[in-house]
Amino acid sequence: MRGVISIQSHVVYGHAGNSSAVFPLQRMGFEVFPIHTVQFSNHTQYSEGWTGHAFPASDIAELTLGLEKIGALKKCDAVVTGYQGSVEQCEMVAELVKKVKSYNPASIYVCDPVMGAPDKGCIVNEGISEYILDTLMPMADVIVPNQFELSQFAGMEINSLNDAVAACKKALTLGPQIVLVKHLYSISDDKFSMMLAFDDQCYIAQRPQLDFDKALVGVGDLISSLFTAGLLKEWSVARAFKHCNEAAYAVVKKTHQLGEWELQTIAAQDEIVEPEEKFELGKCVQDNSFTYYSV
Repeated sequence: MRGVISIQSHVVYGHAGNSSAVFPLQRMGFEVFPIHTVQFSNHTQYSEGWTGHAFPASDIAELTLGLEKIGALKKCDAVVTGYQGSVEQCEMVAELVKKVKSYNPASIYVCDPVMGAPDKGCIVNEGISEYILDTLMPMADVIVPNQFELSQFAGMEINSLNDAVAACKKALTLGPQIVLVKHLYSISDDKFSMMLAFDDQCYIAQRPQLDFDKALVGVGDLISSLFTAGLLKEWSVARAFKHCNEAAYAVVKKTHQLGEWELQTIAAQDEIVEPEEKFELGKCVQDNSFTYYSV
């Protein structure tokens, strides 16, 4: 039984963190070994608040040891990480990734560097952003930042498509082999835009921007899991990117149709595997200072 270790937050109600990432990976055919960094009653954007607590970093070390004893680390083909509740948890994540790779050098580390966004600011405790930027992102094979997180990693502002391409190329020189920008805010107001960069190639994917009364939570976790699944299926990087864009839109669209705020992952589960709506990728081409894309 081979699988994916997913180290993220967990909510009892709704879909965010592992509650958003685990089922799509399972639905696409993979076993998942989830490790929760926090367990909350619901995600933190509820005005009514939430209950629950963060787990001690030692939990990750203890669970890693238990998995190692039964030989599960040898069967791990990917480690996916999202929200971390402390610097100590980040340190344990780094140790786990190293240990998994020692058993399975072909395994991949997919890092969703959850730090914040322009409208939310920094949403993690002191020291976490620095550890993610300095240690976890450089050691990752794949990073899945939003525009804000990419700008922090690349050390530059992103205000245009040209900036985004340049930031992705800079990120590729800092350790990761693949960069998937899960949300580019500055590219379009009426379309949801993502970007993919690897080797010397760069693509943009866009889908309709649906209006919600309140911003959805857990979409980035969904995107990370879908992309990881595509890579583990040994699809081309571009195909995995295209599929994750279409499948994520299917979940968001179903959520909109049902008038819900929590992602309707279960209701849209068939389209996680085979999305109905298709969106072509645009290939970004940079010639000196001129950048364009065609869809």
